[in-house]
Amino acid sequence: MDLQGVNTSGTSGASLELASLKLAKDQQKQEGQATLQLLETAADVPKSTPSNPALGANVDTFA
Repeated sequence: MDLQGVNTSGTSGASLELASLKLAKDQQKQEGQATLQLLETAADVPKSTPSNPALGANVDTFA
């Protein structure tokens, strides 16, 4: 009787796990780089200023 293991492709479960962990690590690095790039571009956005600086300076306190 000829018995074969679960993994007949020649790839062990440990090497598949390592490959999966490497892919997860690479994805985390890419997401981290994308986050840093997003933060850097957001820092370059100029703050908006109102066209009339006196607008909103007077507040009516009587109702």
